[in-house]
Amino acid sequence: MRIHFVAALMHAALPLTMLATLPAAMAAADKKQEEPKAAQSIPELKQQIEKILKDTHTPGVSIAIVHKDGPEWVGALGLANVAANQPATVDTLFRIGSTSKAFASLSILKLADEGKLSLNDPVRKLAPDVQFENKWETTDPVRVVNLLEHTTGWDDLHLREYALNANGMDLKSGLEFGASSRVSRWRPGTRMSYCNSGPAVAAYIVEKVTGQRFEDYVQQNFFNPLGMKTATYFLPQANAVTLYHNDGKTPYSYWHISLRPAGAINASANDMAAYVQFYLNRGTVNGTAVIPAADIDRMESPVSTWEAKDGLKAGYGLSNYWTFNDGFVYHGHNGGVEGGLTDMSYMPDYGVGYFYSINSGNGDAFDKIGKAIKKYITLKLQRPAVPAAAALPSFAADYAGWYEPNSPRQEMTHFVSRIIGLTRVSFADGKMTLKGMNGPASNFAPVEGRFFRYLPKDGPPEPAASAALITPNGDGVFIFAGQTLKRVPTLMALGEIVLTGFVLLAVISLPLYALFWIIGGFMPARRRPAERGMRLYPLLAVLSLVAFCAVFMGASSDVLKRLGNVTGWSVTLFLITILFAVMVLMSTWAVVTASGEGVRRGVRWYSGIVAVALLIALVYLAWWGVIGVRTWV
Repeated sequence: MRIHFVAALMHAALPLTMLATLPAAMAAADKKQEEPKAAQSIPELKQQIEKILKDTHTPGVSIAIVHKDGPEWVGALGLANVAANQPATVDTLFRIGSTSKAFASLSILKLADEGKLSLNDPVRKLAPDVQFENKWETTDPVRVVNLLEHTTGWDDLHLREYALNANGMDLKSGLEFGASSRVSRWRPGTRMSYCNSGPAVAAYIVEKVTGQRFEDYVQQNFFNPLGMKTATYFLPQANAVTLYHNDGKTPYSYWHISLRPAGAINASANDMAAYVQFYLNRGTVNGTAVIPAADIDRMESPVSTWEAKDGLKAGYGLSNYWTFNDGFVYHGHNGGVEGGLTDMSYMPDYGVGYFYSINSGNGDAFDKIGKAIKKYITLKLQRPAVPAAAALPSFAADYAGWYEPNSPRQEMTHFVSRIIGLTRVSFADGKMTLKGMNGPASNFAPVEGRFFRYLPKDGPPEPAASAALITPNGDGVFIFAGQTLKRVPTLMALGEIVLTGFVLLAVISLPLYALFWIIGGFMPARRRPAERGMRLYPLLAVLSLVAFCAVFMGASSDVLKRLGNVTGWSVTLFLITILFAVMVLMSTWAVVTASGEGVRRGVRWYSGIVAVALLIALVYLAWWGVIGVRTWV
């Protein structure tokens, strides 16, 4: 399945998800895999899912397949608690993560219908006590719509915000704890970048306007009318699922999320069946309109990004986004917490949708279950028509060149994503082609005007445009193709590629070179004391980089606890980066101060080249704040 709008949103509540570049993400999605045939019945689908759970060591799953007139299957398979051998049931409450965000949008829309606020209201007007920074506030204020469409330009939550155990904390205190992440990095209302604090600020606005706690407002106005009888933002008193690491055995502790509106809901299969049916009936429950159908339409329609203003219909709306799979278009939202993954999607034109949630962070199991469900519900459906082919726009050649990702979700990983995300855009043979640093090229066919639709290498074509050549503006030349890409000078892009390759070659060569001089050190005749520092310090610098990667990977299974707080893991990362800087500087000093006597010419030249490469790496990492990084602040 290719989810180009949500490649950056998958497991949306999880921090430090390394976001794939568009071409790489598409290449992975296009890769042919042996997949089971579509199930012909619910019993056959159950067998497929049970096998997936067993093969992937995933404890359990909660599922609902729903039509406009009611559920087709509401069920649960596997275990809710492994140690107690407790089976999952339709009443077991699973964590739905960022699927929770839609209730902030629904609440705002309801208040807008009542004339109590507007989506275009500046946030400072409605909640002046919420802290954030926006240097364009005078001309381009952060508005309510930006909070819900993730177009504030804010960084996503910092690790310390994710790691906060906020049991009993109110929403205002949660927002005050993490104000430093809310800084607009570009003009609000231009680029989409997923940010968990936006919906939470919108929920606080609901509290300010209504005088009610947000969770109580949602219970009264949505959970109760929709028939979500057991859904709750808080630790359930009964029927709570246990969440597990990927081994399916090691449990996580309950995560009391500080910004509950962003991803804290616990809900059963019965609850979510009612929720999906609410969307299929366009806001109506048992003949009574909870909200107008126009509000559901608005949720599904992005408006605040550059590409949306140009007229692109697909994208991220109000806590509701488009995805494409096997020639069909879905709306909805997924979610992720530590040890839990969820998807809620529906097709309004066909009157069918689904929900499923697993109590494990196993992405392989999650993807396979989703594919099995989609194959089943679309088995007898006719795919929508594909837009007629069009000629390349006359101005397409003006957009050719090199691009880099320009709307990173997290600044902490921006230093990596901007390099691996470098993409070459070209136009030929009636197509737009994006070729990244790795993986095959991705092709797009022109539809109309500035818009293009993706051309999968296998499977049916996509039925709607999903990419755009953004109208030129004062900030540069941009393309939207699942993420916002900004054109950069060719010499700059090629220079970065060459320098990156140079540094990588130097880093790779050092351990190989060290094998020879370490072995030679056992022979007195081959010992060179004058060359010792030139050899040792660069090796220690490279080993510190290896150690950094090893520690980071080791911490990833409990990343919030280990890196969001002052722990041995987070302090070790900090110290390793300092060690790297010191070793690089000492390497340079050793080369500069080495006398001619006792130093071979080849060693001097090699050590000098390596020192330059390591200095380049040091300057780059220091510029992006990696040296001395403190993940707990």
